[in-house]
Amino acid sequence: MTLDDPTTGIFPRRRTVLGAGVALAAASGSFTTAAAAETSKDRSAVSVAYRDKQILIDGEPAVVLAGEIHYFRLKRADWQSRLDRAKEAGLNTIATYIPWMWHETADGSIDVTGRTRPERDLGAFLDLCLENGFHVIARPGPFTMAELKGEGVPQRVRTDHPEIVPTGWNGDKATTAAVDYLAPAFLKEVERWYDAVIPVIAERLHRKGRPGVIACQLDNEIGMLPWVSNGPILTDRCLRDFNSWLDTTYEKDLAGRYPFAGGSAGERDAAIRSPKDSYAPALMHDLGTYMRGVIADYAARLRSYAEKGGLHGVPFLINIHGTGGGKADSFPIGISQLMESYAGRPGMISGADFYLGDLTLANVTDLYLVNAFMDAVHDADQPLTALEFDAGHADYGDDLSNETGRGAVGLKTRLCVAQGAKMINYYLFAGGFNPKLDKPVRDGNDRIGITGERHGFAAPIDPEGRPGVSFAPTKETAHAVRGLASALAPMKAEYDDVVLGFVPDHYLTEYRPPQSDAVQAVVDDVTGTRGFGPRGALTRAMLLGGFRYRSVNLQAGDLDPVKQPVLALATGQYLARPVQERLVRYLKAGGRLLLSGQVPGKDMTGASCTVLRDALGLMPGKTLTDANQFWLSVTAHGWAAPRAEIRVSRAQLCSASRGETVLREVSSGDGCGFDIPVGKGRAVVITSEYRCDLDFWLSAFKVLGAAPAIGHSATAAGVFMLTTKDADGGRLLHAFNVTSGYDESCTVTEKGKALFGGERLHLAGASAAMLPLGLTAGGLRIAYATAEITGISDGKVTFRALGDEAVVAVDGRARCEGAKSSYEGGRTVLRVRRGEFTVSKG
Repeated sequence: MTLDDPTTGIFPRRRTVLGAGVALAAASGSFTTAAAAETSKDRSAVSVAYRDKQILIDGEPAVVLAGEIHYFRLKRADWQSRLDRAKEAGLNTIATYIPWMWHETADGSIDVTGRTRPERDLGAFLDLCLENGFHVIARPGPFTMAELKGEGVPQRVRTDHPEIVPTGWNGDKATTAAVDYLAPAFLKEVERWYDAVIPVIAERLHRKGRPGVIACQLDNEIGMLPWVSNGPILTDRCLRDFNSWLDTTYEKDLAGRYPFAGGSAGERDAAIRSPKDSYAPALMHDLGTYMRGVIADYAARLRSYAEKGGLHGVPFLINIHGTGGGKADSFPIGISQLMESYAGRPGMISGADFYLGDLTLANVTDLYLVNAFMDAVHDADQPLTALEFDAGHADYGDDLSNETGRGAVGLKTRLCVAQGAKMINYYLFAGGFNPKLDKPVRDGNDRIGITGERHGFAAPIDPEGRPGVSFAPTKETAHAVRGLASALAPMKAEYDDVVLGFVPDHYLTEYRPPQSDAVQAVVDDVTGTRGFGPRGALTRAMLLGGFRYRSVNLQAGDLDPVKQPVLALATGQYLARPVQERLVRYLKAGGRLLLSGQVPGKDMTGASCTVLRDALGLMPGKTLTDANQFWLSVTAHGWAAPRAEIRVSRAQLCSASRGETVLREVSSGDGCGFDIPVGKGRAVVITSEYRCDLDFWLSAFKVLGAAPAIGHSATAAGVFMLTTKDADGGRLLHAFNVTSGYDESCTVTEKGKALFGGERLHLAGASAAMLPLGLTAGGLRIAYATAEITGISDGKVTFRALGDEAVVAVDGRARCEGAKSSYEGGRTVLRVRRGEFTVSKG
């Protein structure tokens, strides 16, 4: 589902709220071994795992291309026709929510066999998917969202157990369908639901040589409802646990942090629900940190219930929410909330849930950072996935108010693949109809969903089963990825020697104490700078300037200047002391830092913390803004010059005790850009909201010793290149042109040497291509090709030309009907006119 954020350190020690058995189950990694699955039939044949950023099915790397089809919104007779459309589109997997509220009948019993309605026969739908050759991703909730009433949880559960309905700030009741996840009554109800639904899924697990269930998503968008409503879960039970967590975490220091520390239980609860301004920022931070553990414990509970029901041998998935309005700057809030439920936990994989519409200069960095920040908290094995990849043409209101361009699905799919995504679920692939409830409740329409009778109007396949405008480009994209799947599946993304810092605690803003100026000061500061940089300029310049960069979690341990020689970081004035100390150690050891935003002077609670600025030798003065007929402008100096004076919207003026000042504010002459030696290292610090001037930012990186390895001659700003590589050195160059309507023809270099034999690449506007470099496919070693591979078979590779002519160079003898061919130095070079063609051995 889509959402918009309305306003948008180090992990303290946590007292677990689970029993040892549940905690052990969450960390066991038993999905990779048959021995841990003794409760299921023929478990030794189950063979779905992940390793080294790959998804393995039957021991072989795989690319999973799924489409979401809601069986419960279709007549049973229509199931096959929607699967036929998925086959036509080139998908190999079907994903589906399995709504608790749909399978629970009016009398409270659970029907998963179709005894009350044929569309409730879950096993029949799963079997039909398998019979049609599809794998399945099962999504049994208990929350499903999907525009279902009660977010997929039966209303009876809340009515029968009112204590699970959250109380939030000032004792207000929740305005959403949120619940207290760890309330015993809710967990008991969830266990009952899992006891009914999980065995149906477990009976159809993938086994070697035949399709089956290859993954199970635990719940959906956990923590999203309290976040978007700013309605923290502050039930009596939760407050007892939170107070215990505070006592354990801070021990004797708690009184210095909270004035209510010595009060009675009732006084403490009241002080938390209605916080004072003096401690509200600390409470926002602590409540968010505590809830990370709650969510992790809840996910572990669900996993234990699933494993008890026989679900072993496949990965469990955690869906991360957070995009809205075509942007993803709030997406890392979801990562921050959920990361402890999957990061470093064997058998668990995270998956992005994003809705971005068209991919353009305005938001291409958003999707890049969705993947980069997700990967920053993964372990060495966990792959990237997209569990809700926005398919369709985005007219979600069915009122002709929005429509994405034809290139949207292709660009987004290809960018995810270029960054290493191994599982993509097109959501929603096929629309349907919201059936009537068994028992009328007089809520306006008595249907299971909130969208009216029809649902999924903007999907590639509309509710009536007709292909929409997005079906053809979705089909083209899926077939393009399937054609290269054997090459893509084992590949990993390649990177330049630049990393982007990710600070999860900068996103602990989901529970904002109201009417607090101190809290608002923190929120305003971090939301304007975190992750992306002021105006998004830093990270956009890195991508469009040619850097293939990854992200690193700055809260996970010290940086190595050898492995991470250049670090870019966007931050405001709030940065936790341990992170500041880590950055100072990094610089003194020889690291090079590009800092954009402001020089931090406080920790995340608002307390003074000047560790980093003291090491830099910077003393902040005034912060000026471009307002009230004051045209704030800066001039360039030193290596940043010559450059025209430019307007900026904000600048933190500083005085430097050493180094070089490279930007100065015009009216005062004070510095707002610096180049500073620190120990064995060096820092470039930009404290003005400088625009996305590629030459400026590339110059800054250059003085720090970093330059993109891949270059190109295109003039359109939206052209950039990424690369992936397999264990044998075979590569794909992923070329993008996100500029709509501007075709480009360009040459490409790597470290100054021409790629593709100096031939030009042709990239239409809003398009991308995956081009081989030294890739072995179909028994041919393809030195390079300016055409995209569309199919690989024994001794043959088919291609699609991007422009009027394509060039394919093959080591050894090769042939292609109708091509101009030359052979020299053991290499065959084929020149082919536009269209699709096949290159064969010989």
